[in-house]
Amino acid sequence: MTRRLTVAERHASAEKDLLLKEIATQSSWSQFLVEQAVLTVGRHQGEFSANDFRDLLPELGLGYLGAAISALHGGGLIRHTGYYVPSDLSSTHGHRISVWELTDKALAIAAHRATARKQQAA
Repeated sequence: MTRRLTVAERHASAEKDLLLKEIATQSSWSQFLVEQAVLTVGRHQGEFSANDFRDLLPELGLGYLGAAISALHGGGLIRHTGYYVPSDLSSTHGHRISVWELTDKALAIAAHRATARKQQAA
């Protein structure tokens, strides 16, 4: 049996241009895309909550958001800031949701990817 990659390993080793055939065979592809969205928003905004993804993700992606945040937190890529904000989803009646930020581990992965993209472009 092959060893499953951790969340951090999956994101650190992900290639930018996967073939469509490879994408179609990955059962966890939708969650991976949502994890990518969380990491990207975290890199650009610093702090974020689930509210920040309502306009970014299609309905299917929103279903993976909680799992993606849990996986990234468990993988040491995001951490809770200790702050909460009211949910802007009307069905939740404004209950509190966590505010997150990227860890140094996630920032290192992002920096590595940026360097790799620049080298590919050159």
